[in-house]
Amino acid sequence: MRVSPQKARLVLDLIKGRRVEDALNTLIFTKKRVAATVEKLLRSALENANYLSSEKGLDVDVDRLYVKRAVANDGPRMKRIRPAPMGRAYHYVRRISHIEIELAERGKSGEAVANVVGAERVSGTSTGSSKPRTKAKGKAPAGKSKAKVAKKFAGAR
Repeated sequence: MRVSPQKARLVLDLIKGRRVEDALNTLIFTKKRVAATVEKLLRSALENANYLSSEKGLDVDVDRLYVKRAVANDGPRMKRIRPAPMGRAYHYVRRISHIEIELAERGKSGEAVANVVGAERVSGTSTGSSKPRTKAKGKAPAGKSKAKVAKKFAGAR
């Protein structure tokens, strides 16, 4: 999510430990831009829990789910430059956050049951492939030694 983790944590702190219904109501009426994304993520985690209870056969009561963990971690930072007076430049950083939400089921007497049912996360950068990117190593031109290349550049001055 392209929002700073500090701003995302403000919204996530509102829903930690709450029942899913209460958390959704809180997110609907929160006037922060990131609240819509967190609401979408929470609905996705709820649907995953519903899927686990109906299709996979796990015994999950969707009405007793609560937000066990909601975390916004730092993602990669994008460094940007803004023009400044007198030909200078101001450097600033665009921050990205990775948001994770885990749901768990409360017991009948109110204590937390240990099973985590819908762990969801959203990332600010979606590249489409899960392969790590590697940099190509720079090589000298084939057939030329470093000394010849250095002489060539020294004579160009």
